[in-house]
Parts: sequence; C-alpha cells; structure tokens
Amino acid sequence: MLIFTRKVGQKIRIGDDIEITVLDIRKGSVKIGIEAPKGLFIHREEVYRRIIQENLSAAKSVLNSQEQFDDTKINIKKSQSAQVGKQSSGSQ
Repeated sequence: MLIFTRKVGQKIRIGDDIEITVLDIRKGSVKIGIEAPKGLFIHREEVYRRIIQENLSAAKSVLNSQEQFDDTKINIKKSQSAQVGKQSSGSQ
C-alpha cells in the first residue's frame, strides 16, 4: 500500500486520467474529490462489496435456473424416449 500525507487542496494523480483532491479534513473524516474518466466506476468500499455480493447472488440464481432447465430437458427427452419405445414395442 502506498501512503501519502496531503493537506486540504493538495492532489494525488493516478496515471494520466485520475486526480484525487483533498477537499476537507475535520473530526476524523476526510472529504475527497475524484476526477476520472466517465467510463470508470468509482465506489465506496461498502458499496462495492454490496455490488459484488448482489452479482454473485444473481449468478448463482442464473446457474440454478439453468440446472433446473437442463434437468427439465433431460426429463422430457427420457419421457419422449420411453414413449417412442412403447410405440415401437406396441406396433410389433
């Protein structure tokens, strides 16, 4: 981890496109401003963790739905095969 000491109004640059400015410091809290490209997502840590958690839940739900769909397809194929087998043996 890289650690900086900055005063109000001072800045930190990350690459060519990101600029962080210390806007205010009071009562154990630091207010910062971030200038970055529009396509870059910037979140507070707790928000980012919640997004990741929601994405994982959604992915699990999709996988479970897909497994249920696959099971249904297998059951349909088995049922169709059984019906074809009955028709074949019945026609002899």
